Formats: sequence, structure tokens, C-alpha cells
Amino acid sequence: MPTYAYACKSCENAFDAVQSFSEPSLTECPACGGALRKVYGSIGVTFNGGGFYRTDSRASAGTTDSGASSSASSAPATSSSTGATAPAPASA
Repeated sequence: MPTYAYACKSCENAFDAVQSFSEPSLTECPACGGALRKVYGSIGVTFNGGGFYRTDSRASAGTTDSGASSSASSAPATSSSTGATAPAPASA
């Protein structure tokens, strides 16, 4: 279950509460009875290790549909894509 941080608007009391997603947010400070607000911070998720690249699931800055097809045509041609035949191996 997720942990949510709360702070009281009146007495500045700050605390964490473990709640399920279906539970309603807390609204009353346990110390003074004042109104509470949720405190949002940075997320605690980082992706480290091989396989995570900066460009994953992101289009490059200047790429368009026509740019994607032109990049494929600028790749080195292989014998299978050009229809050319490979030289036959020398017989011994």
C-alpha cells in the first residue's frame, strides 16, 4: 500500500499515513483537528542498468514520418535488399 505525506495547515504538524488507493484522503489533523493537505515530493523511482536508454519510447527531435522512411533508405544496402547476387565461392 502507498504511503502519503500530510501536513496540517494550522499547526504545521507533518506525518505519513499508509493508505490504500480506495481510501479517502485524510482531512483532519490528529494533533489539533485542523485541515490537512497532502505533501507531494519527488518520485522514488529510478531506472538503472542496461536496457534503459534515454531515447526509449521517445521520437527524436526532428523526426517526421518522411524522415523515418528516409533514414531506412540511407542504411547500408545489403545484397538481399538490392537484389544483387553475392559472388560465388571459389572452387578448390
